[in-house]
Amino acid sequence: MQPSYPSGTSSNGRTRSVLSIPVVVAALGYFVDIYDLILFSIVRVPSLKSMGLEGAALVDKGVFLLNMQMAGMLLGGILWGVLGDRKGRMKIMFGSIFLYSAANIANGMVHSVEAYAATRFLAGIGLAGELGAGITLVSEILHREVRGYGTMVVASVGVSGAVAANFVAGVFSWQHAFYIGGILGFLLLLLRVCVHESGMFREMEAGGVSRGNFFALFTDRGRFLKYLNSILIGVPTWFVVGILITFSPEFGKALKVPHAINAGNAVMFCYLGLIFGDLASGLLSQLLRSRRKAVFAFISLTVAGIAAYFLLAGTSLIAFYAVCTLLGFASGYWAVFITIAAEQFGTNLRATVATTVPNFVRGMVVPITLLFQLARHYFPIETSALLVGSVCVLVSLLALHHLEETFHKELDYYEQCP
Repeated sequence: MQPSYPSGTSSNGRTRSVLSIPVVVAALGYFVDIYDLILFSIVRVPSLKSMGLEGAALVDKGVFLLNMQMAGMLLGGILWGVLGDRKGRMKIMFGSIFLYSAANIANGMVHSVEAYAATRFLAGIGLAGELGAGITLVSEILHREVRGYGTMVVASVGVSGAVAANFVAGVFSWQHAFYIGGILGFLLLLLRVCVHESGMFREMEAGGVSRGNFFALFTDRGRFLKYLNSILIGVPTWFVVGILITFSPEFGKALKVPHAINAGNAVMFCYLGLIFGDLASGLLSQLLRSRRKAVFAFISLTVAGIAAYFLLAGTSLIAFYAVCTLLGFASGYWAVFITIAAEQFGTNLRATVATTVPNFVRGMVVPITLLFQLARHYFPIETSALLVGSVCVLVSLLALHHLEETFHKELDYYEQCP
C-alpha cells in the first residue's frame, strides 16, 4: 500500500494539506457534534419546565434523558466504528452527521419526556460516529509528519461548539437552539461532494481484507491490552468534566467560595480552556515529535489543576472560574489521545477503535460517579473527589506507559484478524 501523501511530497504541500477539505469538514462536523452534546445540558431545565415538570423531577428526568443519550452513544460507537471499517470513513462521517442533525430538529418538536428520550437516544447514536470517523480519515490522508496538526484542527474547532451552544441558548428558545444545530448539520452535508475516501481504505476494500471485526479486539491478549490502555489514558478528562465541573456548585460551597457557582458558567469556562488545550497539545506533540510525551505533560498539568481546585478555600468567584479554565486546558489532550488510539491499530480496525474509544471513555463517567458517590459515604466531598481523581490519574499514567510511541508510525498495515 502507498501512503496518501508520498514521501516526495514537499513540506509546504504537507502543511497546506492540514487545511484541506476533509480536515475542514471533520472539524465542522465535530463542531456541530459538541454543540448538540453541550446544548442538552444547557437547555435541560427550561425544556423540561415547558413540559410541566418542576422540582426534583427536573433532576430525575434530566438524569434519565442523559442516560438515554449515553446509551445511544455507547451503541453508536460500536455501530459506526464497525461500519467505518466495512463501508468507509467518509460514508460513516456523513451518516452520523445526518442522523444527529435530524434528531436535533426532531428534538425541537417534542412535547413529552418519552419523545424527548427517543430523540436524545437517536442523537446519541449519531453523535458517537463523527469524531472517530473524522480522526481516522484525517490520520490516513495526511502525511505522518503533519497528521497531528490535522487532528489538532479538528478538535480545537470542534470543542468551540460548546461556546456556540452557550451563546445560542442564551439568545434563542430551547426549541430554536435545537433547530439551529440541525440546520448547521444539514448545511455541512452539502460539502459531501468535495470529500474523497481515504486511499488506505480503498486499497483495503479492493484487497478483500477482513475488516471491522469488533470482537477481534478481545480475542488476542496483546491487542486487547493495547485497546484497553488506549481507553484508560483518557479517563482523567472525564473525571474533570464529570465530577469537578458538573458538581462545581457543591464544591464551591464546600470550599467556601463567597459567591454561588453557576454550573453553566463552569462548563463554558472549562470548554473555553479545552479549545486552547487541544491546540497546545497538538502543537506540543508535533514539537516533541512524540504523542506519549505530550499526553504525559497534559496529565501532569491536570494534576496541577486538580491541586489548585482544592486550594481555593475562600477564594474569589473569578479565581474559581480561572481554575475551571485551567482544568479545561489541561484536559485538552482529547485529540492527541484519540490519534494515539487510531495509530495503534491497522487500517482494518482503525475506525472501529477510533470511534469506540472516545465513547467508552465518555461511558467511564458512570463508574467514576459511582465510585465518587460510594466514597462520599465515608469521606467529605473534597476528599472523595481527590481519592477518585488520584485513581483516575494513576490508571492513565500506567496505561500510557504500556502504549507504544506512534508519531513516526506508518499506518498502511493490517491487523491479523480471523
